Amino acid sequence: MRDIKVIKKKESKQFFEGDEQCNLYTKTEKMIFGTSSLEPGKEGTIDPGHKYGEEIFFIAKGTVTCQFSKLSKELQEGDAVIIPIGEPHKLVNKSKEPVLVCWALAPPDS
Repeated sequence: MRDIKVIKKKESKQFFEGDEQCNLYTKTEKMIFGTSSLEPGKEGTIDPGHKYGEEIFFIAKGTVTCQFSKLSKELQEGDAVIIPIGEPHKLVNKSKEPVLVCWALAPPDS
């Protein structure tokens, strides 16, 4: 039987991409999982897209705009978006409430 691993928020790797606070919970050879938080009126930096993997964003709290190379999509709590390989993207919080986005990338870029 494999070990079940619990990762507490305080154990995640924390970093910023612009105003976007990121928490990286796990990175394996098969996937990456983390969260991003944005305060009202703040935005992250442009992620140029991933070479090998598709990324998915799930909006756990709030409303956020996800800007892509040719369009923008407003996403609300409970929505998800799948970002194709190589697609640049950026999160922007135009709302008056904080946003929490859960994200995963599979497979990860090396």
